[in-house]
Amino acid sequence: MDKYKRPFRKSKQRPFHKSKRSFRRRLPPIQPGDRIDYRNISLLCRFISDQGKILSRRRNKVTLKQQRLITIAIKQARILSSLPFINTKTGVKIKKLKAQARKNVKSYGKK
Repeated sequence: MDKYKRPFRKSKQRPFHKSKRSFRRRLPPIQPGDRIDYRNISLLCRFISDQGKILSRRRNKVTLKQQRLITIAIKQARILSSLPFINTKTGVKIKKLKAQARKNVKSYGKK
């Protein structure tokens, strides 16, 4: 029999059906009160890699508009020498700022 002329077979059990899992909603990296500005170094440090590169939007989990604002703010901070272009010796300072920013985000979610 041709496969198009076979009768439609409904099965009650789906062998590859995924179970519905509950998931915890992640907090957005930028809270509504946070201002994306070149002066807010602790916020900008969260979006820079250890090498000093700007992290991608997919990795940051931010919107397109937020990513544009972050990129502009990071570039302004670099020009005004608030942030380094390349992390070498100042990597320790930025890691401390990142750790401090993570603590702030975690404490914000606990209440």
